[in-house]
Amino acid sequence: MDKPIYVTQPSLASLEEYNELLKGIWERGILTHNGPLVQRLENEICEQLNIENFVAVSNGTIALQVAIKALELKGEIITTPFTWIATISAIKWEDCKPIFCDIDPNTLNIDHESIESLITEDTVAIMPVHVFGNPCNIDEIERIAKKHNLKVIYDAAHAIGSKYNNKSILEFGDISATSMHATKILNSAEGGGCITNNNKLTEKLKRIRFFGHDNKKNIIEDGFNGKLTEIHAALGIVNLKYLHDVLEDRKNKYNLYVEKLSHIKNIKFQKNIYGETNYSYFPLIFQTEGDLINVKTALNKNNFYPRRYFYPSVNTFSKVVKYKKCGISETISLKILCLPLYKNLNKKEIHSITNIIHSTLCKK
Repeated sequence: MDKPIYVTQPSLASLEEYNELLKGIWERGILTHNGPLVQRLENEICEQLNIENFVAVSNGTIALQVAIKALELKGEIITTPFTWIATISAIKWEDCKPIFCDIDPNTLNIDHESIESLITEDTVAIMPVHVFGNPCNIDEIERIAKKHNLKVIYDAAHAIGSKYNNKSILEFGDISATSMHATKILNSAEGGGCITNNNKLTEKLKRIRFFGHDNKKNIIEDGFNGKLTEIHAALGIVNLKYLHDVLEDRKNKYNLYVEKLSHIKNIKFQKNIYGETNYSYFPLIFQTEGDLINVKTALNKNNFYPRRYFYPSVNTFSKVVKYKKCGISETISLKILCLPLYKNLNKKEIHSITNIIHSTLCKK
C-alpha cells in the first residue's frame, strides 16, 4: 500500500458544513459557557438516540469524573482491568479505589459472575465497560447493584450507537459516561457526555461541569471545568447527521472481516451476547502472542498499522495501581489486536489485510 492504513480514522462531515456553523460562532462571539451549539448538540443527540438527557462535557474521562462526583461516591468501585487507563484515572482522581474484577473471555466485558465476591463494606459502586461497544450483561449487573445498594456507572466510551433491549445502551445505570473523542463513532474531536434518566441528577451534572454554578451563577457545590466548547459542539452536530451511515458502514465492514477470517482455526472473535453492538472496533484474538506479533509485523511491512488494544491489562500498571491478578484479562491482552476499521477504509484494503493474515497464519 502507498499510504499508511491506521487502526482508525475520524468520520467527518464536509468542511463546508462545518464552516457554516463556525460562521455563526464568529458572529455571536460565544465560544464556551454552555453556548447555543452545545445545547443544540445535547438536544439533537437525545432526539437521535431517543434518550432523555445528555450533558456534554470536555472529554470522556471528565464524564466519568463528573459522574462519580455527582453520585458523591467515596470508597471502592468495582471495575474491569480490560480497559483504557482513563477508567482507572477517573476513579483515582475522585479519591475512590478501583477494585479489579476479571473479564469474560468471550465478551471481553466484566465477568458479572465474579462481581459479588468482590463486594465489601467499602464498596460503593460498579463501573463496567462496554468494551469496543459490546453491551455488558446489564440485567445481571443491575440486579447485583440493587441487591447490595450500589450505584452503577457505565463506562460507555465506545458505545454510542450500541443498544440493549432495543434501547440506547446509554439509557442504563445511574449514569452512563461516553466519549466523543476523534476515534469514536460520533466525534467532536474532543468531547464526552453523561447520560441519566434522573432530571435532578442531570442538573447536578451540569453544575459540576461549570465549577458548581447554579443558574443564578451562585456556587452551590464543588465542581470543576468540564465544559465543551462551541467549536467542538459544532463538529459534533455536523458529524451527528451521518451517524446512521457510519454505523451501517462499520457493520458491513465488520461482517466482511468475519467472512474473510472465520475459516482460520487459531483465531477467534469477540462475542456479542447481550445486546446490539455498534461495531466500534474489530478485535481479533490469536491463539498465542507469537501469532499476534507475526501478523502485526507482516501487516506493518505492508503499511497496515493495527493496534494492540487493550494492552497491557490495566491491573499490571504498577506505577498507578497495586497489582491484583486477573488471569483472563492479562492473557487476552497479550493476544488481542484491533484491525483497521473506519468509514474511508475500502473493501480492497480489507481484502489485503485478511490475505496477509491468512498467509501469515496458514503457512505450511
